[in-house]
Amino acid sequence: MRRRVCRPPRLTAPAPEALPPPTLPPSGDTVGRRFLALHLPLLPVEATGRAEAPTLVWRAEGSARRVVAVEPRAAALGVAVGQSLADAQAIAPAVRPRPEDGGAEAARLEALGLWALRFTPLVALDPPDGLLLDITGVEPLFGGEVALRDRVLRGLARLGHAAQAAIAGGTLLASAIARCGGTVVPPGQDAVAVAGLPLPAMRLPVPVLVGLRRLGLERAGDVLRQPRAPLARRFGAPLVLLLDRMLGEAATPFRSLRPPPEFQVVREMMEPLITRGGIDAALSRMLPALCVQLGDAGRGVLRLVLRAHRGDGTVQEAMLGLGLPSRDPAHLHRLLESRLEALEPRFGFERLDLLAERTEPLAALQSGMVAGATPAADAAALAQLIDRLGQRLPVWRLAPRASHWPERAAMKVDPFASIDTPQGWAARPRPLRLLRQPEQIEVIAVLPDAPPRRIHWRGNWVNIRAAEGPERFEPEWWRDRPDRPVRDYYRVECADGTRLWVCRAGLPEASPRWFLHGVFA
Repeated sequence: MRRRVCRPPRLTAPAPEALPPPTLPPSGDTVGRRFLALHLPLLPVEATGRAEAPTLVWRAEGSARRVVAVEPRAAALGVAVGQSLADAQAIAPAVRPRPEDGGAEAARLEALGLWALRFTPLVALDPPDGLLLDITGVEPLFGGEVALRDRVLRGLARLGHAAQAAIAGGTLLASAIARCGGTVVPPGQDAVAVAGLPLPAMRLPVPVLVGLRRLGLERAGDVLRQPRAPLARRFGAPLVLLLDRMLGEAATPFRSLRPPPEFQVVREMMEPLITRGGIDAALSRMLPALCVQLGDAGRGVLRLVLRAHRGDGTVQEAMLGLGLPSRDPAHLHRLLESRLEALEPRFGFERLDLLAERTEPLAALQSGMVAGATPAADAAALAQLIDRLGQRLPVWRLAPRASHWPERAAMKVDPFASIDTPQGWAARPRPLRLLRQPEQIEVIAVLPDAPPRRIHWRGNWVNIRAAEGPERFEPEWWRDRPDRPVRDYYRVECADGTRLWVCRAGLPEASPRWFLHGVFA
């Protein structure tokens, strides 16, 4: 009797003749969403500005130096990406070589990401040379997806950047298509677009790409026709996850460069704003409009951002944080005045965005309510005062901390933070004022553990009329050094009525030292 052995299916190469299209599952999390991907192939050359002569950028790969970006003028002389630096210089001696500057490229990519926020509030970086824009729902504002794409490309061209763009229902798919030249994938056609992608466009790890090519698989559709289990077993789960994300079956993280605002007001300027008066005038119209939005929603702003887009493509931001939610235009304008001094218009701001990035519910007050009329009005007036002070000085208040060691029993907190008092924190009287640095004193006592009878303080001997103690403080073993001595505190009253808090550091038999640590009111 022969035993039949079942083996898992094997990966097979596609036949030379035409194959039927793969059966693809419907999209998942990307249904209804649209993304614009930008690829900047010459970013290494453009990151440091336009060069006078033809330029190439090279990168050290082990002992070799490879060309990673070539300016069009250098490409016309025969230089190409992937050549060794020596070959490129031999082909075109007039081309100026420049080493890759990763820091400048990353900084320029982030600056372009901030510039792209004028088109959509959701922009993510796609390193090393790409941007991703979530354009879901914003394309009607620009006349459709194609018009939006063309406007973005024209803007980048004005800034001196060559770019390729693609629009699709997923970030990975749009990014891959942009690197292949770019196009607009109609809604519902993502699966067909994935099947036609060449494998290098998917940015697979080199070992995985080499292994797939050895099997004769050249496009994503070839890979999608293979059984998933052997594919994952041979090349790992990340390849299967990448395919699922390409198809929209698995969600792809989208880390926006800035958090999306809850409310915003945008002003496109007919003429660039150059003077401070012009900026104030624009802000005086934008703030009431934003506060109307907040009032309709019953919200108040806690984090306000003014984003100014300059004509040269750079973006400047002025951020304002409030202790309590507010939607008072006059109060917000006063707080922003000091932040506007840092703006540098130069050739002018072409666009201003006023963004409420963080809000909280805010109940409405009766119109014309004056401070002192109600507790709510008093709280609002106090919050506005603290906000104004906080723009110029550090503002804080003290809060109890769970520690019996005197100098650790209080801490600085935000003036609007809620405070919880630890159990037993105020069980014993404590001085209202602790000295920043305890003053060493000399003491005369009758017995080792008895309160002091006289103390020598600031050059004078002072008689003690009454005393109470000792109150012992043990070191906190979980945070103090092992040799830290114990402290015995005494509350003493001098002959002139002054009440002091003195302590003995160390046990009586260990030659202790005495200190003045606090003064009672």
